[in-house]
Amino acid sequence: MLLRELREIVRSTADATFATDQSGVVVAWNAAAEMLFGLPASQALGSFCGAILHGTDECGSVCSARCNIRQAVQSHQQLGNFDLQVQTAQGRKWCNISVLAAEVNGSAFPYSIHILRQVDTGKRLELLVRDFVVTETQLPAEEAQPMAAATRSPLREVELTRRETEILQLLSRGLTTEKIAGQLHISRTTVNNHVQHILQKLNAHSRLEAIRRAERAGLIRG
Repeated sequence: MLLRELREIVRSTADATFATDQSGVVVAWNAAAEMLFGLPASQALGSFCGAILHGTDECGSVCSARCNIRQAVQSHQQLGNFDLQVQTAQGRKWCNISVLAAEVNGSAFPYSIHILRQVDTGKRLELLVRDFVVTETQLPAEEAQPMAAATRSPLREVELTRRETEILQLLSRGLTTEKIAGQLHISRTTVNNHVQHILQKLNAHSRLEAIRRAERAGLIRG
């Protein structure tokens, strides 16, 4: 596909739609996106998409230089739609986002087409009902956890290795680096290396934040 063809697809889409290159830079921005974000194409083009969206979900900040969605597109993963709270012209709103990968001539990695549909009222109601059920029913932890999981979070696209999932699960149980190393029969250095990879993939700044985000996204059980 030629870049001009990609831009034509974006321009002709009725929903708010934009496209980014492999670095997350906006290369196409349609009229519906201008209305949703209150930002003309002349200002959006060339900007990092995260700096426009300021996206968050139930787990916290999502948009960053280590965008989970961009990593998934570059790995040619099939992506499900997800909910993201973004900064619009009317304040922060929940949108359901579909991402399509597009092969563009001359690029080593696919471009990403983002299609946004506002779901703010429904999403807020969903969160209120979920939190009420989890709090008031006093369900056992193994039954409450699936309800609390952010099942439409971009984090669900994160691909943790079997070992990373194992270490993250042990961290959630309060095990130290030394105890994890002993239980898995690996060195403490190896454990710390895995932890650093986990933090990067989950866009987390601490082990506790990584555990929280993984539990809320349903990557591990609490």
